Amino acid sequence: MDIKNTDAPVTTITYDKNKIDAQTGNIYEAISAIAKRATQINTEMKDELVEKLEEFATFNDSLEEVFENKEQIEVSKFYEKLPKPHAIAVEEWLAEKVYYRDTTKTEE
Repeated sequence: MDIKNTDAPVTTITYDKNKIDAQTGNIYEAISAIAKRATQINTEMKDELVEKLEEFATFNDSLEEVFENKEQIEVSKFYEKLPKPHAIAVEEWLAEKVYYRDTTKTEE
């Protein structure tokens, strides 16, 4: 997943309901699939952020000393400016990059 080069909006926008449910024919199934993908994206982003922040971690026994690491702050600010996982998931859904399969239907 390349979250840095996504076309997902950073702000809130309104989507056409007909475009959202075009793949499934049911808005609730579409929203459920988008929500599951957003959860996956969120987990990936969180793991990546934690991994990058651990590079700058300093371990000390004193709770009184708090160090501000500029690199940590810059990494955190970068991730704060990225589009939210649900916005990325909606864009992937509309671009048909999310695999959807109805498990209740049997293939003949």
